[in-house]
Amino acid sequence: MQAPANDLGFGDAVAAFYQRHLVPLIFAPYAADLATRLMAQPVQRVLELAAGTGVLTRALAARSAPGMRLMATDLNESMLAVAQAQGAVGAVAWRQADAMALPFAAASFDAVVCQFGVMFFPDKAAAFAEMRRVLRPGGTVLFNVWDRIETNDFAHLVTGAVGALFPDDPPRFLARLPHGYFSRTAIARDLALAGFAAAPAFETVTKVSRADTPATAALAYCQGTPLRGEIEARDPAGLEAATTAAADAIAARFGAGPVEGRIQAVVVRVAG
Repeated sequence: MQAPANDLGFGDAVAAFYQRHLVPLIFAPYAADLATRLMAQPVQRVLELAAGTGVLTRALAARSAPGMRLMATDLNESMLAVAQAQGAVGAVAWRQADAMALPFAAASFDAVVCQFGVMFFPDKAAAFAEMRRVLRPGGTVLFNVWDRIETNDFAHLVTGAVGALFPDDPPRFLARLPHGYFSRTAIARDLALAGFAAAPAFETVTKVSRADTPATAALAYCQGTPLRGEIEARDPAGLEAATTAAADAIAARFGAGPVEGRIQAVVVRVAG
């Protein structure tokens, strides 16, 4: 089943807000974590899926051993344009690619890595099968997914605050997609359907999300994700009011100054 069009709506405006506000808020800490995990093993050919604006790409490149080749891909041209503008240290090739139909030969890579992108794949098992196809025998697939939304403070508060503005049809993008694929049973099932014989290893990783003000955190979620499109679909002039309501909810819980909230993810590793 294809995701709703708005779920894939990382257009130019969203991509810019995403890089400026959401990357430092929640993605940078996990990029460092995932890059450290992958670079602890010898890999020469690495494929990154759903690279977004390149936060993991840059972390991988900065930790890479001499001779490592990194192919960073994303379906969305707007996100890739921002990623390339940011640049990266080391040998990185950028390419638009659909994770459901990868344009690479079988057994092309030692590792396939993906940060917070698996949740957006319309058919998870099919995407995992593509990862397995391009992975050399004995290679590694490493990815992370957000845990349930209740374990991620700012996302949970924003969803509640924005939903209260539209009680008859609350925007549920954050709960539905970024925080909608956390079940270890479901992930293990989809990997098995894709042909992975080895059991996946799971680890829950909790970190701290920091923002200088509640407004910054609210801006990141309301205007740096496809939640923006859901708000504007309900009220074309309502984006600022929704962002303010989200900021007020964060301030009521964490105060008006610099704020810190829990973020939680699940890291998954499986051998090819």
